[in-house]
Amino acid sequence: MNDSHSVSITRAWLESLRPRTLPLAFASIVCGSALAYWQGVFDPAVAGLALLTAGLLQILSNLANDYGDAVKGSDKEDRIGPLRGMQKGVITQAQMKRALIITVVLICLSGLALVAVACRTPADFFGFLMLGLIAIIAAITYTVGTRPYGYMGLGDISVLVFFGWLSVAGSWYLQAHTLVPLVFLPATACGLLATAVLNINNLRDIDSDRENSKNTLAVRLGPVLARRYHVCLLMGALLCLAIFNLVWLKSLWGWLFVLAAPLLIKQAIYVTREMEPTAIRPMLERTVKAALLINLLFAIGVVLSKAHF
Repeated sequence: MNDSHSVSITRAWLESLRPRTLPLAFASIVCGSALAYWQGVFDPAVAGLALLTAGLLQILSNLANDYGDAVKGSDKEDRIGPLRGMQKGVITQAQMKRALIITVVLICLSGLALVAVACRTPADFFGFLMLGLIAIIAAITYTVGTRPYGYMGLGDISVLVFFGWLSVAGSWYLQAHTLVPLVFLPATACGLLATAVLNINNLRDIDSDRENSKNTLAVRLGPVLARRYHVCLLMGALLCLAIFNLVWLKSLWGWLFVLAAPLLIKQAIYVTREMEPTAIRPMLERTVKAALLINLLFAIGVVLSKAHF
């Protein structure tokens, strides 16, 4: 009986930690580091610490999301998506609060190590410390607090900023120590793909979110416009990567990401045709895999382009 209870607790924590979301957080750092490698400024210590910090921030966001939704009663038994540890009653509020505090401490240690190793000027040091603090606050206040921005339809822009612009351009800057505007093209692509994952999740839960006053962007747009928005996210990511290769990379290897483009096109067609939220359920995992494949192929193409730079 104790073994069974131990397994259920372990499973509950794994469900709340959501380890399957971590590769998406890592993907942006990999892309930024691949660009640094292409320019001959890759720093493995900086890249490693950036990966660790990004992973911890994603875990913090996952735990805070579960805590906020459970406290507000947003995730009920009739929702299409899976229930997590707190919603099931396996993890208490006190336990989740302790987990959040421990994760924040680990992020601070990892982030301090990152800026100590990477930053060369006081301005960069304190600037990235401030960005790290903002990232921690953003991860928590997505669903926690009296006015969580995730309940106001602002989650999408947050994902674009933190999974795209900050992760890719930030990991690039910490290694190259310069900011090139064109880097924001792949940064935007990574952010749009991550936002597509959030949007497909919100499309799946659109009915339950509406009933519980969780006004995600999908809820605000409605099922039809939210699906058109999803297509724009997917096609926008491909366009950003294409423009980057044409303007700066200028390499045949840079088109490697096109191999995964049919997955995005197929998904765009499916999402626009299937209007039932239950039909969207299997698309979440497929969206994550497609986004990872696009990012990975782009990063590999960038690295392979170095030999021809």
